[in-house]
Amino acid sequence: MPTPVPEPGAVPEYAAPASPAAAPPVAVLGECVADAFTVPAPGGGERPSAPSIGLEVLPGGGPANTAVTLARLGTPVRFLGRLSRDVFGRLFREHLAASGADLGAVVEAAEPSTLAVADVDADGRAEYSFHAEGTADWQWTDGELERAAAAPAACLHTGSLALVRPPGGDAVERLLERARGRATVSIDPNVRPLLVEPAAYRERLPRWCAAADILRLSDDDLGHLLPGAGVEEAAAVLHGHGAALVVVTLGAAGAYASLEGAGGAGRVRLRVPAEPTAVVDTVGAGDAFTGGLLHSLHTAGALGGRLDGLTANTLEQALATGAAVAAATCAVRGADPPRAHQMGRHTRR
Repeated sequence: MPTPVPEPGAVPEYAAPASPAAAPPVAVLGECVADAFTVPAPGGGERPSAPSIGLEVLPGGGPANTAVTLARLGTPVRFLGRLSRDVFGRLFREHLAASGADLGAVVEAAEPSTLAVADVDADGRAEYSFHAEGTADWQWTDGELERAAAAPAACLHTGSLALVRPPGGDAVERLLERARGRATVSIDPNVRPLLVEPAAYRERLPRWCAAADILRLSDDDLGHLLPGAGVEEAAAVLHGHGAALVVVTLGAAGAYASLEGAGGAGRVRLRVPAEPTAVVDTVGAGDAFTGGLLHSLHTAGALGGRLDGLTANTLEQALATGAAVAAATCAVRGADPPRAHQMGRHTRR
């Protein structure tokens, strides 16, 4: 997300919010994906008998990355996922648990895990090839979701492929309609055109906005969902469908937010810059931004309803926190968001 600038290893500043009041956790629903990165082929430099590549497999997946970010920053988070019994499923469980996420609502699935092979270019941007047919993440039933999401939550965050791939995507949509009565709803479409035609996202987008209090998307997502629209025009369209808060991350250009009807104050528009950092890759940066955003809003007591009490100052603080957490994630390989003690403690004005 952010652009390379100062010295490598510099810790971005982020605003440490006040101590959180007792509040229900954030529930994050969606997939875990095994992200495989190419590395030098094994063999110690010896010429192999046949061409080969090496793969380093790291735990990923948009919703899982967001849950890990929240947990590492200190927000109580419950992960709602279908985790396979295979070797990658064990990797996901270890990763989420070590980060501090509550796995009590996870479904143990018989299907295999989803695998994505990442090809990272010289600028750190990743292109993926997916191995996702018949995998555990998309097989949600209404009964599984009802049991998984039964406990109280201040916010239910979901999106990405679990929200759009059959057969489980429709069941997730139905859960969002039910969840609105008891929690803030946050959605990140995270468009993956290699797996699902953008037209399928566009067809569902009005329903997602009607269910969502918070809609976070990237500028790439915006290009697929509302081709040719600028961020302000796009936000007006998304507000028209029902989303109260629209946040668009713009890579090196920072982030834009539009909040409709906050506390009767009308529409609030904000922009924050990207935090400068030495970019290793941008894998998981958008998910980390979302985690930082929700962490700050949860800490401020802004989650739990329809964002009626959200102020411009609180929103600006949340955007700045998201930008700083995303920058720290870009400074390391893969989706490896920082822990709270690794972030600066300076208050950003």
